[in-house]
Amino acid sequence: MSSSRVVRRTAAETELAARLLLLVLLTIGHLWGAAEAQLTGVLDDCLCDIESIDDFNNFKIFPKIQKLLERDYFRYYKVNLKRPCPFWADDGHCSIRDCHVEPCPESKVPVGIKAGSANKYSKTANHTKEFEDCEQANKLGAINSTLSNQSKEAFIDWARYDDSQDHFCELDDERSPDAQYVDLLLNPERYTGYKGPSAWRLWNSIYEENCFKPRSVYRPLNPLAPSWGEDDGESFYTWLEGLCLEKRVFYKLISGLHASINIHLCANYLLEETWGKPRWGANVKEFTSRFDTTETKGEGPRRLKNLYFLYLIELRALSKVASYFERSIVDLYTGNAQEDAETKSLLLEIFTHTKSFPMHFDEKSMFAGDKKGATSLKEEFRLHFKNISRIMDCVGCDKCRLWGKLQTQGLGTALKILFSEKEIKNLPENSPSKGFQLTRQEIVALLNAFGRLSTSIRELQNFKILLQQTS
Repeated sequence: MSSSRVVRRTAAETELAARLLLLVLLTIGHLWGAAEAQLTGVLDDCLCDIESIDDFNNFKIFPKIQKLLERDYFRYYKVNLKRPCPFWADDGHCSIRDCHVEPCPESKVPVGIKAGSANKYSKTANHTKEFEDCEQANKLGAINSTLSNQSKEAFIDWARYDDSQDHFCELDDERSPDAQYVDLLLNPERYTGYKGPSAWRLWNSIYEENCFKPRSVYRPLNPLAPSWGEDDGESFYTWLEGLCLEKRVFYKLISGLHASINIHLCANYLLEETWGKPRWGANVKEFTSRFDTTETKGEGPRRLKNLYFLYLIELRALSKVASYFERSIVDLYTGNAQEDAETKSLLLEIFTHTKSFPMHFDEKSMFAGDKKGATSLKEEFRLHFKNISRIMDCVGCDKCRLWGKLQTQGLGTALKILFSEKEIKNLPENSPSKGFQLTRQEIVALLNAFGRLSTSIRELQNFKILLQQTS
């Protein structure tokens, strides 16, 4: 074959591939247009509209919460990734490289965090020079599991307070030798390749066994459910609307968390890897497969609305707990006095914004029936969520387990805040409260979990732009 024919054939193949790619992009853009049309207006079970949340988050909250989470106090999270799954035999940890978490050297953890202070409220702790940031992790990042015994005793006094009546999560024992500090900035949440039967079993257990759902009712798009013809999930939503508010809220919180996690994976996807150098970015095709109206038979927009609902719940918790942090006795201690003061100042700025939001969710509408029935329902609500936090120890991918545990604990802390209104109102100004208290781990989880939701809503806007560019 002559070289000219090879060139003509190659050019024709290239043109055909380009046309096919354009057709795919135009189709995706058209499909998302339908989904976007449904992702608007007032949310169910509250009086807030999606457009107001977008503006508030993207212009007021997102820039500040990102700066806050880069501070030393919020970037180090202590977690036990070796706790065995309490519900089924371990499949063994994922061997995919992206699932691992890179150790952060002990010397890089701020002294105030790894050594702990005699009193977590003390403002007279020893000052220390600012530590250099951890060096960028090799490859795609792995979890820090190599700290000394001294470090393993860090923040023991922070964890002494443990009122089981308030906790919505199964908390890790910070004194366990298997609990390690992780630098969250070096272990970002992103697509790792963890999927298939193991991941499906985990989410199926969460939805089927912990969301107050009878086995005879099947979730839309559940791959483990029998085929029900043209139902398309309408019977599920008929059942859901018949539930009391508290149980509907529970389902929406879990669905919203699931949607948020999926957005993170789509927005930080391994697009290609050349000579061992990965390139991460937004995967539009993956996003549409999870949220497009047509491809998900209308389920995608519902999932995204649940994300906004979850955002409102955690936003409300932050506004209610602001007075806890506004007290002069509370110091976000790392050992660096200047940085600690700047960190608290930035946190209080965020609280000023959260309190100014005009359309907060009204948690007083929950558990408002007769006292005995409301107490029983609240306890059932708490135990179901606590069980979900235990399921996070069944995640086979270390990085997925890390972020699953953190975001679950963050939401659990938000629920604890929402249902501790009287205790928060009665906080003493200059001494710790026995009625309501937050451990450092709860504080770190709460703000990082909200930061993840803020990022999800911001990433939704990025995907809208990318899809509009292809339409």
